[in-house]
Amino acid sequence: MKTTAVLLLAVAPLLFAQVPNPTQQLSGPVDTSVPQPIFRVTVVSRSIPAINYQHRNGATKVDLHGTALMPLAKGVADVASNTGATRMTVRFEKLGQPSQFGPEFLTFVLWAITPEGRAKSIGEVMSKNRDGKAEIVASSDLQAFGMIVTAEPYWAVTQPSDVVVMENFIRTDTTGTMEQVNAKYDLLKRGSYTVNLRQPDQFVNDIRIPLQLREARMAMDIAKAQGAERYAADTMHTAAIDLQNAEDFYRNKHVDAKSLETNAREATQMAEDARIISVRHEEADALAAERAAATAREQAERDKAALEAKARAQADQARQQADQARMQADQARQQAEVDRTAAEKARADAQALAGQAERDRQAAEAAKNAAMAQNQQAQSEAERARLAAQRAEAEKQELRQRLLAQFNLILSTRDSARGLIINMSDVLFDFDKATLKPGAREKLAKVSGIVLAYPGLKLAVEGHTDSIGSDEYNQTLSEKRAGAVRDYLLAQSLNESSVTAQGLGKADPVASNDTNTGRALNRRVELVVSGEVIGQQLGQTPVPSASLAAPPVIQ
Repeated sequence: MKTTAVLLLAVAPLLFAQVPNPTQQLSGPVDTSVPQPIFRVTVVSRSIPAINYQHRNGATKVDLHGTALMPLAKGVADVASNTGATRMTVRFEKLGQPSQFGPEFLTFVLWAITPEGRAKSIGEVMSKNRDGKAEIVASSDLQAFGMIVTAEPYWAVTQPSDVVVMENFIRTDTTGTMEQVNAKYDLLKRGSYTVNLRQPDQFVNDIRIPLQLREARMAMDIAKAQGAERYAADTMHTAAIDLQNAEDFYRNKHVDAKSLETNAREATQMAEDARIISVRHEEADALAAERAAATAREQAERDKAALEAKARAQADQARQQADQARMQADQARQQAEVDRTAAEKARADAQALAGQAERDRQAAEAAKNAAMAQNQQAQSEAERARLAAQRAEAEKQELRQRLLAQFNLILSTRDSARGLIINMSDVLFDFDKATLKPGAREKLAKVSGIVLAYPGLKLAVEGHTDSIGSDEYNQTLSEKRAGAVRDYLLAQSLNESSVTAQGLGKADPVASNDTNTGRALNRRVELVVSGEVIGQQLGQTPVPSASLAAPPVIQ
């Protein structure tokens, strides 16, 4: 006798034969009084032992044991391998009713599972006796396979459900060399075939109606719920005609039962074909939607890159404008020096003229005229000095306005008597921490670039919190956040002596802490930009900060 090769698809076959997949556990009876929607198909994996019958001479026996879902069920299969086919006769006992697992389950199906995990239907298992006995005689072109029995809504399903009620079990008298192979097969998760039962469908649940006709009705319901009338209208139309013919045969009691069964089975098969077509179309639609989403994401990334490039170009332009302003200021100072030298020379000339007039002993009227001319010259010089001071102040105010606009492009900035105040909200930090987020570091880098362009500017970093939490905690958090900002600015080459940091905790709110909006405004870090080069507040005379109301934020 040739050696029988046994393929074990699990490390512990006996354990898998007796312990069901977790998805099989029943939480209670199914409530059929409420419409139950169909779900997207998902699969779960399961393993069983399989037998290679390829080189066996004669027949061998393989037992089938009930799982925890149907523990009393049992069966035995006589399997014989012939050239090109494997023939089997399988007898079952103590089969329960498939409807105990849900109203959508009408029958049992015997499956062959290959070592690669492919499931192939062998045939429908129909119990015609109250004692649950059934028999199926079939053949398969498979040579190596395991066997399972599942509860299904109809015989024509193309993939087993996870309601596995029986599995094959290798008997102790099975001869041959055993070889362990790890493989798995997929099951449709419970709910994949569930449909709206229409309060419920008494036709499907009426056991007096032939099973094949009830299965055909269930197959049509499932296909419709899957959208088959949309994706496979022609196939559904053919299935509907077959179902109508079968139901007409049922109502005509004198028609041969074989005609009813033939039309019902054709309707079931066509409905399953339509369901599979719908599943494939839905998968294709989902794939197309995913591709469209991916294209949109790529476009969004390109748009983001373009915006960042534009922002960098604007920053470069701002630096160039700052350099140009600095050059203009230098030219103004040089011109002022030239004007001062000219004024001194004019005064010297005036004095020389006055001396010459005195030496020439001009008349008293000439002396008086000389004095008047000298006085007019002095007034002219004072006017020129006043105008020069106004120009210098205007340049400071112009620079202050320009800096205000530049900072506002980066962060919300307002003008105050203390200087330009740049506001950083707490969303630029990690939650409840002093760690700067990448966006915050980018904005601070831009701020430091502008400050470096204007020597003489000073930065005071002030951390603030809302009133929630203890004083000590708020003070510590505000100090850490202010310190983190100062450290990052110093890392951008700012002079250490020009940047200070302090934490003020909850002591200086800008809004009421009684609302979420107010508290969000109070959780901030402010950078106060000051320095002689930008003068005082625009259009105002500085007053003590305690008497100032919170200035509006310039967007």
